[in-house]
Amino acid sequence: MKKLRIHYFQHVEYEGLGSIEEWISYNNHSLSSTRFFENNTLPEMTDIDWLIIMGGSMSVQDEEQYPWLKAEKIFIRQAVEAGKTVLGICLGSQLVSSALGAKVYRNREKEIGWFDIEFSQIAQTSELFHNMGSRLKVFHWHGDTFDLPEQAVHLASSSVCKNQAYLYKDKVLALQFHLEPTQNSLQQMIDHGREELKPSTYIQSEKELTENKQLFESNRKILFTLLSRLAEK
Repeated sequence: MKKLRIHYFQHVEYEGLGSIEEWISYNNHSLSSTRFFENNTLPEMTDIDWLIIMGGSMSVQDEEQYPWLKAEKIFIRQAVEAGKTVLGICLGSQLVSSALGAKVYRNREKEIGWFDIEFSQIAQTSELFHNMGSRLKVFHWHGDTFDLPEQAVHLASSSVCKNQAYLYKDKVLALQFHLEPTQNSLQQMIDHGREELKPSTYIQSEKELTENKQLFESNRKILFTLLSRLAEK
């Protein structure tokens, strides 16, 4: 595997790379970051191969409160146009969608917890997701959703959120859900968002969020396979 120069955008202190960082370290890729809650220094486009955009509690429309969002979306668009591999997770997937001209808006219900996604037929036969089955239980924590950008290939949905994943021009992958949480990183999300855990059909209790310890490892294995396949593109 080629050694990659990976840069990631982090929006809040408690939503970092999770187990993605382990994959990067294991494969000896280099890693740099822009942590917008500390600084908004963007990298030189020629200095990176991959751009990973993580989650956060803000909305893509919150430019008045978070002025760096505008520059971030411009950079994401430029990264796509430059042919970089781009991975957006949760808020990151919404930012990619917005940068590509798609609408981002409030979903009909919040989705917080371990819920199934269903892969599309295209996903099941794709290079990225083949042999992963038709369903996968993954972690969700989002209230917004997005329309698909033009030319995007729909990959996954859940019972309450139609657009859970898509691929754009073969090198841009948007995931509304999370595969990367560790027990520690998930606890940090809970500690900072506990007020959102109000009983609902699609919002699980803190106990339900943390008791399925086997899901951390199974999702980690899926994530590592997915990242390695993405690196081969």
